[in-house]
Amino acid sequence: MRLNASLVLPALALLGAGGRGALTPEPHLANIRQITHGGENAEAYFSHDGKWLTLQSTRGAHPCDQQYVMRIDGTDARRISNGWGKTTCGWFFPGDKKIFFASSSAHDTLCPPKPDPSKGYLWPLDRYDIYTVNRDGSHLKRLTRYDVYTAEGVMSPDGRKIVFTSLKDGDLEIYTMNSDGTNVKRLTNTPGYDGGAWWSPDGKRIVYRANHPTDSTELKNYRGLLAQRLVRPSKVELFVMNADGSDQHQITHLGGANFGPSWTPDGKRIIFSSNYKEPRSGNFDLFLVNADGSGLEQVTFDPTFDGFPAFSPDGKKLVWASNRLAKNPHETNVFIADWGK
Repeated sequence: MRLNASLVLPALALLGAGGRGALTPEPHLANIRQITHGGENAEAYFSHDGKWLTLQSTRGAHPCDQQYVMRIDGTDARRISNGWGKTTCGWFFPGDKKIFFASSSAHDTLCPPKPDPSKGYLWPLDRYDIYTVNRDGSHLKRLTRYDVYTAEGVMSPDGRKIVFTSLKDGDLEIYTMNSDGTNVKRLTNTPGYDGGAWWSPDGKRIVYRANHPTDSTELKNYRGLLAQRLVRPSKVELFVMNADGSDQHQITHLGGANFGPSWTPDGKRIIFSSNYKEPRSGNFDLFLVNADGSGLEQVTFDPTFDGFPAFSPDGKKLVWASNRLAKNPHETNVFIADWGK
């Protein structure tokens, strides 16, 4: 999915501090740089000119994720959200002067409550809506008003549409809307969690991740959790569809949780995060797969967590979130590397 960090970061509680970095060579990644230092930092995405990043971060006086922009070397970080509630999934508009993100600030001045850990690994479906803001943090404006989980937004390559996930019709489905919030269209209709959608570079296809219950018991359990604004993400696979929602088809059958898919700049492959090798652990690595599901290739080999990968517009850099080199429990930082094909 692209899963938003507020959903995935609880998984990092399974991981200890002191990650040493990958011991196995990672030939696709050269000149790896850590660009945040401490706290929980994730979902970093490039500006159109490739010089800036949006990200969500816990830092300073804010105990849960707020939206920031910073240069790709980690300098000049500034908060652009209002400091209330929790935020996720920031994205630059064309021109890089305006950003949209999801926030629970209409309902939460403090952090929304976390799921009861005694019930197992669950993701909360906080009451996000999508907002726009200028890059300097001014003119915060609410774009959607559904008052239920509405997040995971990504801008189309031409800047005209936003694809997002919402609970507005009673299930977690994928939608598109114009970049001003009008002309909302639903793309998915299968019971279960469809989300984390990402446009192909030509804007003709969308990759996403989904968990569709396969029998009546699974469906009952899913709907029971959904009524509590929760979802259990233990089985998530990748799908591809056309931009109008047609030709939806599954491209991975790996098991475990496969999420955070995004396209390589040539539109031929998809990079994503998966724990399929150790589905009961918090060890997620990055993988590449062809758009038809063939040619699976492992990219990272760190023994902890690597996720939320995204390429720079020119395809020369990869940014992602990782527990590697963490000094404290629950610490997740943003890393950037030169991409070697």
